[in-house]
Amino acid sequence: MAKQRALITGITGQDGSYLAEFLLSHGYEVIGMVRRSSTVNFERIKHIQDKITLVTGDLLDEVSLIHMLRDHRPTEVYNLAAQSFVQTSWPQPVFTGETTALGVTRMLDAVRIVDPDIRFYQASSSEMFGKVVEVPQHEDTPFYPRSPYGVAKVYGHWITVNYRESYNMYACSGILFNHESPRRGLEFVTRKISNGVARIKLGLDEELRLGNLDARRDWGFAGDYVEAMWLMLQQDQPDDYVVSTNETHSVREFCELAFGNLDLDYRDYVVMDERFMRPAEVDLLIGDSTKARTKLGWEPKTSFPELVRMMGDADMKLLKEQQR
Repeated sequence: MAKQRALITGITGQDGSYLAEFLLSHGYEVIGMVRRSSTVNFERIKHIQDKITLVTGDLLDEVSLIHMLRDHRPTEVYNLAAQSFVQTSWPQPVFTGETTALGVTRMLDAVRIVDPDIRFYQASSSEMFGKVVEVPQHEDTPFYPRSPYGVAKVYGHWITVNYRESYNMYACSGILFNHESPRRGLEFVTRKISNGVARIKLGLDEELRLGNLDARRDWGFAGDYVEAMWLMLQQDQPDDYVVSTNETHSVREFCELAFGNLDLDYRDYVVMDERFMRPAEVDLLIGDSTKARTKLGWEPKTSFPELVRMMGDADMKLLKEQQR
């Protein structure tokens, strides 16, 4: 049997790096798409860079995607690349739409043109639910996005459904709720907290400025969630799945645990700052991943307290190494 070959867009990101590790452990040949840019950061994949093939391509340029697929002939495509920071989507709404929405169309169309038998995974998001109309949120919950990012992800989600139904393509969307890890970017609130706590403990900072402490999210570990992506492409029929822990926790709870792990009281250090409030807030997200658990046999392995401790420990280690 020929070796499975997977193409991952966004391979240098948090999810891309964990997915690449997972696929390599399952004997895949892994191809990672990177943009031709002077600022690409390979930090998250440097430990596996000699095991993967990096190729240049851009979700803004369909011709580059067609050439990439023709040259490397993957059996599976995981489209994880996007402008993925919600806060940035307000000052950059058009760019967010070009990459996070239309970029999906360009990739789907490239797959359709080159080889419609390629199995395609689209990274959908719980941000599509936004101002939620029911709790918890499942695959049939109506979308009500509250940011340009959420709106772009809704487009990407529905265009994936459209190509599946119009061209009989094996195209799936994973509606992933918030998933974090020590590889999360520093602009995301969970990593901002884990890094901020470590800096305060080491005497590098005196306070941590955050936005809405009462926003509630369904937080899981990214390393657990990439397995669900892979499982979606191993089924007989393509379908869409919510991937979540089915629990919700507030930013305040995250702070309480993260500071508590280092024997600190978050109330002594956390300052609420209007600059970090969203123009339209998403107050509560909690997923119902029953379908993924029953049909895919997937379930999260890492608890919320374990996730918070893992991130805090990693940032303490990182900062101590930088201080040497």
